[in-house]
Amino acid sequence: MSLLELRGLSVTFDTPVGSVKAVSDLSLALEEHETLSIVGETGCGKSVIANSILKLLPENARVTGSVIYRGTDLMKLNEREISRIRGRHIAIIFQNPSAALNPVQRILDQVSEPLVVHLNLPRRRALQEAEGLLRALGLNGAGRLYPFQLSGGMNQRAMIACSSILRPEILIADEPTKGLDQSMVNAALETIGSVRDESGASLIIITHDLDVALSSSERIAVMYCGEIVEMGRTEDVLCDPEHPYTKALRESMPDRGFRPIPGNTPSMIDPPEGCRFHPRCPLRMNICSRERPALKKSRDRSVRCWSCI
Repeated sequence: MSLLELRGLSVTFDTPVGSVKAVSDLSLALEEHETLSIVGETGCGKSVIANSILKLLPENARVTGSVIYRGTDLMKLNEREISRIRGRHIAIIFQNPSAALNPVQRILDQVSEPLVVHLNLPRRRALQEAEGLLRALGLNGAGRLYPFQLSGGMNQRAMIACSSILRPEILIADEPTKGLDQSMVNAALETIGSVRDESGASLIIITHDLDVALSSSERIAVMYCGEIVEMGRTEDVLCDPEHPYTKALRESMPDRGFRPIPGNTPSMIDPPEGCRFHPRCPLRMNICSRERPALKKSRDRSVRCWSCI
């Protein structure tokens, strides 16, 4: 059994202008000690998956399907039960640490708080543990400061400390390099990698940066318009993509000359019938606009495309 398995997960947000179909019938698994990346354009549903796993979605979200963690369906847990899982077993490194951290609480207090809440450690010992982790992450002395007194990169490391202090089995890093310059990107990835290696955790990296996925993960899921369109070993998928969207996404990267994907991202309120990429696809056939292709697996690769079946 996989450590974490999403089965037929669908998420819809009810809004005044219509129902936003953020994630549609999505299934994937995370193995123990594995690093899985989920990539795609902004708005494709990547972060919705992260927040669905720990039931952190707003009240206007309707969720169906299952999220199985060690045999337990997290979707069936009440708030009190899921709160025992959050942070202790599965933790999220949020994409905007400056906003996620409490602006009126010292960094040291925020990092130590999970030890008091989940493990009932005495406050003095929790502070000592937190100080040691901050020191290991290069934040010696920063624990006495507030988030507004730290740089973006330092707040990112503080957020990583908050998420990893309990040594969870699964770490979810939601756009961990967003808004960082290249030197800070490398530092953030090294920090997350060292935490993962030291704790033996499995890692889900949610990113729009294909280079981050390629350098950090063993396996990758490529999303488009709420669906997984290609999944497999990261190097295989990114170096030899099979789905037309994955190919187009790869060609739009800086090292390939910034060639944009033709057309526009479709509305998630009224997504296209059939294959959701067909209005922008150079290989579209008549069937593509009529019938939704299944995510077909062949050897170590899964692809949702009529031309690849």
